[in-house]
Amino acid sequence: MKNLQINITISPELYTKNPESTDLGKKIVSTSIDMIDELGFEGFTFKKLGVRIGSNESSIYRYFDSKHTLLVYLISWYWSWIEYKLVFATTNVNSPEVKLTSAIQIVTEPVIQDNSFSYINEVVLNRIIIAESSKAYHTKDIDKENEKGYYKTYKRVVERISDIVLEVNPEFEFPHMLVSTVIEGAHHQRFFSKHLPSLTDVKEGKNNIVRFYNDLVIKMIK
Repeated sequence: MKNLQINITISPELYTKNPESTDLGKKIVSTSIDMIDELGFEGFTFKKLGVRIGSNESSIYRYFDSKHTLLVYLISWYWSWIEYKLVFATTNVNSPEVKLTSAIQIVTEPVIQDNSFSYINEVVLNRIIIAESSKAYHTKDIDKENEKGYYKTYKRVVERISDIVLEVNPEFEFPHMLVSTVIEGAHHQRFFSKHLPSLTDVKEGKNNIVRFYNDLVIKMIK
C-alpha cells in the first residue's frame, strides 16, 4: 500500500489543453467547481467564470470547448478519484465480503476533502455530482460521447464493484444493475435529505445511507 501512487488520469477528449498543465487551468477547474455549486449548471457560464478569475472568456475556451465538456471533465475527475480510493481500500484484502463492504462505503458515505489535491475541493465536487451529473449524460449526444470514452471512469467504478459482487456470489445475475442502483440511489438519498427530507429516513449522525445500502446489497446477493 505504501507504494500505491495517486494518478488521476482524464481522457484528452474532454479538454483542448490539459488544465493540470498550468496554474490558470487549475484555477479554471477549481473556480468552476465553486461557481457551479453556487449558481447551478444552468446559471454557470464561461463569461461569469472569466469575470471571477480575472481572465478573458477566450482563455477558458483554450482549455474546454464548452461548459458541457467542462462538466463531464469534473465528473470524470471525481470518478477517477473514487476509483483510486477503491483500489487503495481493496488492494491486498483477501476477503471478498470485506472488499465489498469497503466499496459500498466509499460510494455511499459522505465525502471528506482529500488534501492530496490542493486545487480540487472534493466535498463541493461531490455536491455537483449529486445535483448536476445527470445533466451530463441526459443529452441527445450521449451515444456519440460514450463512444469517445466520456464516461469510462464512471463505468470502470461500476465494473470494479461489480467484479467484487461476483467474487462474493459468482451466480448473482445483476451485478451492474445493483451497483449503479446503489450509487445513484445513495446520491438521491443525500439530495433528498437536504431538500426533500420527507422522502428519506436519513438522520444526522446515524450513517443511515451507508447502512441501508450495505444491508441491501448483502441481503440481495446472498
